[in-house]
Amino acid sequence: MEETIAGAQETQTAGHIPQQRGESLLETAVRYAEQRHWDVFPGTWLEAVDGRQRCSCGDASCPAPGAHPARPDWATQATGSATVVRRMWQKQPAAILLPTGRTFDALSVPESAGFLALARMERMELTLGPVTLTPDRRMQFFVLPGASAKVPELVRKLGWSPASLDLTALGEGAYVAAPPTRFGSRGAVQWARRPTPANRWLPDAEELISPLAYACGRDR
Repeated sequence: MEETIAGAQETQTAGHIPQQRGESLLETAVRYAEQRHWDVFPGTWLEAVDGRQRCSCGDASCPAPGAHPARPDWATQATGSATVVRRMWQKQPAAILLPTGRTFDALSVPESAGFLALARMERMELTLGPVTLTPDRRMQFFVLPGASAKVPELVRKLGWSPASLDLTALGEGAYVAAPPTRFGSRGAVQWARRPTPANRWLPDAEELISPLAYACGRDR
């Protein structure tokens, strides 16, 4: 079993996460708005200070340098208009952030649990939406909106206490960082499952919760 898990993780890392080096943040943000009809908003960015990259927020110990909202009213900035998106990113090559609770919610789990869950989902032939992999070793599975309200009860029905699992549903009022946004020197957000025409229709949280909860339980 462990060999299967390790092999699946190696395959995911090497073969299925596309390289996004050199992609323009502006054009990528526009593509998310035009092709996926996702709302996007600009976050912070990285600045060179004394030869080191620092977050534009000015906090030398920022936990997500260059990858978080730049202002408290970020939700009002989010837009699906390609014209507005171009204007925003022409001012500054900022992080690409996607608000959850609108066109999708996200189920966030540790990277190790995420790869284990992906392997199980493939064996179960489940339909997946896009999945991100972040430099802080989290994976986010995109699902239909409303997941944040459902997940605690779904987890309880599977016999788990929601507080016992590192499984978080991101809904209204939250956001995810989208590729190729960088987390300082830690690297860029990547797609573990890239958005494609085949996964435009997202799964419901209920379809994915069993393998995700199982993987998180194994990962404790």
